[in-house]
Amino acid sequence: MLGSETTTSADLGVATRVIPCLDVSEGKVVKGVNFQNLRVMGDPVELARQYFEQGADELTFLDVSATVDERATMYDVVQRTAEQVFIPLTVGGGVRSVDDVARLQGVGADKVGVNSAAIRRPALLDEIADRFGAQALVLSLDIKRADRTESGFVVTTHGGRTETDLDALAWAREAVERGAGELLVNSIDADGTKAGFDLELTALVRELSSVPIIASGGAGDPAHFAPAVKAGADAVLAATVFHSGQMTIGDVKDAMRAEGVLVR
Repeated sequence: MLGSETTTSADLGVATRVIPCLDVSEGKVVKGVNFQNLRVMGDPVELARQYFEQGADELTFLDVSATVDERATMYDVVQRTAEQVFIPLTVGGGVRSVDDVARLQGVGADKVGVNSAAIRRPALLDEIADRFGAQALVLSLDIKRADRTESGFVVTTHGGRTETDLDALAWAREAVERGAGELLVNSIDADGTKAGFDLELTALVRELSSVPIIASGGAGDPAHFAPAVKAGADAVLAATVFHSGQMTIGDVKDAMRAEGVLVR
């Protein structure tokens, strides 16, 4: 455990990244609360271009259908986005093998996010990191509070609907040891609530992680982002507040800059 020796990007003078997340189903961006009651929010390529123009540092696509039928649609979305948007793209959902990673990189993805497949077979993390490098591998953690684990947090799958037996902090530590180059820490309890990020969870993962962490889940106001960075996040991710037009990337960066957070 690295404890207080762990530093964030901000400590090293690296700008904090602002990352819009686009949950894609059947070729459209969708969003709900706690991953339920999904509604269509727009065209993924159009939204991606809009966020790029607003100053997003990266984009994350999540294929929430992730079925065989939807895979070809997702490849098309990624390729069309990569042709128009010149910032790093992370794609998650349905990544089950190194071949999936190779195909996604072939259409323009810079990084891949893995979740359920790595829970089922942790060696997948080693395989992806060995072939493509840690910088291409993001472990996506959908985390809920649960008294039955040592840390008080449990890993979930299926958008938070299914709890595993994995202690979230122990799994995060193992993933880093296996080669994950970044941890996407999504609070299922906070997701879609617009009540702010789970700062306790962010700080706990920061303590154990030697790689960058992305805070996700709960953003509802530009003022919510700086506290997540101060709790230990190297990047902040949001979805609904951007898709709905409630705030822009610029609004978030202005608010963080006012709190002394370095942004691009």
